[in-house]
Amino acid sequence: MNDHPTPVRPTPGCPDSADPTADAFHALFDGLPRQGPGSDGTTRRLLRDAGPLPARPRILDAGCGQGRAALLLAQETAARVTAVDTHQSALDTLTAEAARQGLDQRITTMNCSMDQLPFPDHSFDVIWCEGAVYTVGFDHALRTWHRLLAPGGVLALTEIEWSTPTPSTAARTHWEAAYPLRTHAANTDAAQAAGYQVTTYWPLPESDWWTEYYTPLTARIAHTEPTTPGAAQALEAAHQEIALRRAHSGDYHYAAYLLRPEHHTPGTPKNGHAMTTWNTRTETSDDITAIHDVNAAAFDTTDEADLVDALRADSSWIEGLSLVTTDHNGTVVGHALLTRCHIGDTPALCLAPCAVLPDYQRTGAGSAAIRAALKAAKDMGEHYVTVMGHPAYYPRFGFTRASTHGIGLNIDVPDEALMAMTLDDDHPLPTGTIRYAAPFGI
Repeated sequence: MNDHPTPVRPTPGCPDSADPTADAFHALFDGLPRQGPGSDGTTRRLLRDAGPLPARPRILDAGCGQGRAALLLAQETAARVTAVDTHQSALDTLTAEAARQGLDQRITTMNCSMDQLPFPDHSFDVIWCEGAVYTVGFDHALRTWHRLLAPGGVLALTEIEWSTPTPSTAARTHWEAAYPLRTHAANTDAAQAAGYQVTTYWPLPESDWWTEYYTPLTARIAHTEPTTPGAAQALEAAHQEIALRRAHSGDYHYAAYLLRPEHHTPGTPKNGHAMTTWNTRTETSDDITAIHDVNAAAFDTTDEADLVDALRADSSWIEGLSLVTTDHNGTVVGHALLTRCHIGDTPALCLAPCAVLPDYQRTGAGSAAIRAALKAAKDMGEHYVTVMGHPAYYPRFGFTRASTHGIGLNIDVPDEALMAMTLDDDHPLPTGTIRYAAPFGI
């Protein structure tokens, strides 16, 4: 579903069509279900999160490859899909399959680079790019595509990024040579700098790497002889990529992003009229000082502010689960944080701290940050959340008394203050003692 296989490649950009190694890459992946991590489930989830769309949305599939996403988008919407790629044989495969499925009147293919698109401004309601942004670079792609989005449009993409601030030497060495990765926070910074708001974010499941990508690719490698120029290099690169993923899957992941042109909803704090709709987003590196200040102002001491800083440096930190609320000027006024804890041996999340600037308390700013954090956690596939707080406040989000589920602590706290919730009714809360991250000191 990309211009050429991801992440095996001789360079981060599109390979030269006259390069025999590039030709060997294309031949190795030709006819496989996918040319990069992904799944129909991920495509459908992104499509669902992007809605509602216009009745007949105009969709650009940038770096469409053999068209797995383009076909699904055309099947499940009334869209007209323009599918763009630089590899003609992939486009020919898509054209033939679209005709076979009776979708040839809804899918148009074009051989051109995704960053040199000959379309007028505001041509598309949706720009779609699964696993192909690296061919031109994340920042460049977002800047180039911004003008093409119609008012109310959305950009849906997946991008490979670090899942830890301290990746292994092997993973870092590989990616520095192939395509330097960034963290979610850095990609969020880049998206905002390009004029977007990140409205949805979640890492792709590990099955997206294996079911239709690495497993078929492994079989193809086993039955491919290096008889053409560049084939040996392509086979070795693919083998090394698969081995790296097996050994260091915790260091990097693909993540789904929905980006919309930045906007703010007008409003004022509680000493004027409360905002009815708040802007929420994930933390960026520019927010660290503001988050510290919000937590310091919301409490009698700086303990909570210092705790956030300590958690940010701890292994319990999860990129994408520190959420802020901003006012109509973009100023951070509220914050909610989820970090890793355990209920017995089961991974869960701890909601703490939650803070709002004093002038914005009782305006809904805190609730907005908490709801956004819980949604982000659910989108990531997390199941359980714990909180220790006011028993009259947190039930509005779905929390119930933890002790009724057989969940407790190894310290004495008021029974009604310890609460838990499941984000998915298919996953009932486990029983056990909550184990917090070390910075909590519990």
